[in-house]
Amino acid sequence: MLSALRSQSNHTSGPQYRTFLELLLVSAPTATVCCVFLLINSIMIVTLRSKPVFRESSCYILLLNLLLVDTMQIIVTQLFYFLSVCRVRLTYPMCGFLESIADLLTSISPLTLELMSLERYVAVCHPLRHATITTIRNTRMGIVMVWAFGLVDTLIEALLLLEFPFSDLKTLLMNDACSDLTMNLTHSSNLYKKVSTGVLFVSAATVIMSSYVRVALEARSASVEKASAQKARNTLLLHLIQLSLCMCGTVHDPLITEIAKVLERKILMQIWNVFYVFLVLVPRFLNPLIYGLRDKTIRTLLMYRICCRQTLKVNVN
Repeated sequence: MLSALRSQSNHTSGPQYRTFLELLLVSAPTATVCCVFLLINSIMIVTLRSKPVFRESSCYILLLNLLLVDTMQIIVTQLFYFLSVCRVRLTYPMCGFLESIADLLTSISPLTLELMSLERYVAVCHPLRHATITTIRNTRMGIVMVWAFGLVDTLIEALLLLEFPFSDLKTLLMNDACSDLTMNLTHSSNLYKKVSTGVLFVSAATVIMSSYVRVALEARSASVEKASAQKARNTLLLHLIQLSLCMCGTVHDPLITEIAKVLERKILMQIWNVFYVFLVLVPRFLNPLIYGLRDKTIRTLLMYRICCRQTLKVNVN
């Protein structure tokens, strides 16, 4: 992203963002939104760890894993944002390490959404086997497999980056700010990232849509509780929307880079902030909205912690 801003700033006169006040005005709105999201996500995480009913349910265990990933993604993306705004240049190894963490977290989210969709599918379409399939042990094994797959994918990307002749560089200090685009140093690494990202999101979308169709068809059956099936179908639809927003976040940097070629820097920064909030931060905040407002058990505890009302009755074991 910053590479686009810098290339355009060469055509403008005067220094950019020299004073602390200018930096504050640029970063304050997104930082405020980020802090609010982090606060609510943190409260949600504490809520899910506070009661046995959450710790012993596969649905809530998967939700907790997704919330942890979303929270870490908010922190990492905000770090990249500050590095870009402040024009901090990193070394290639440091940038590669941060990008590896970001790529790992990016791959974990859609994979976890797949598991959550399958759990809803089993709950509605195979209710008698739900308790035996979605045990705590199986759920934790699924989470371990998701993280293992993400780690392998990230490791492959890191190994492909080693093809770049770093020894020929005069310095390991990057010319541009650390970003997803600046670390696509070789054709093979760039190609692998595009293919792996495409396969990841297509597979997640296929699983979620297939689960949605099966649940919708099952909802017409007389043997299924209508309210439960309708709620599961709405949840799967929201998962699909969330996956779409996460996918939009992956094209955030390339999209801004293209826009930077035709717009002035001042307008570009405003568009960047809007895209950053709605394409990067908002998708990481949907889980508290999806579950915190729709799930009665979570909603009671969540409102109790957010509002700090000691008089609110919480009847959860």
